[in-house]
Amino acid sequence: MKLAIGCDEAAYDLKETLKKHIQDAGHEVTDFGTHDAKPVLYPNVAFGLAEQVAAGKFERGLLLCGTGIGMAISANKVPGIRAAQCHDTYSAERASRSNDAQIITIGARVVGPELAKAIVDSWLKSTFDGGRSQPKVDLINAYQPKACC
Repeated sequence: MKLAIGCDEAAYDLKETLKKHIQDAGHEVTDFGTHDAKPVLYPNVAFGLAEQVAAGKFERGLLLCGTGIGMAISANKVPGIRAAQCHDTYSAERASRSNDAQIITIGARVVGPELAKAIVDSWLKSTFDGGRSQPKVDLINAYQPKACC
């Protein structure tokens, strides 16, 4: 699988751990940064990664920050993206199976490295089921707010 990964400074160490874990599992990983522990504006990382996933250049993306919240909010601003914040393996599985989430986010200050690996593994092993969830995902995909003002 072709994956994109990105983080802010709060999650730099976890990103490096997960990047190796994903590569060791046989996946191709492209790193969108940050490439050190210097402060960055995480929305820029999220927007860049999410735009590439939405364009089909990557099958999935993983974004990391202190809580996972900011990255999820930012990635979900990109049209066509469904990003889900995950703190456990069940939510990661359901993000894929029920919501066809192409991106998950994890908080490095919330989730330790071993759990983060298990979350990523659960998400990567899961695929979208369609079925009862298909009309819901279709409705999400069809909704794009009109610009105001």
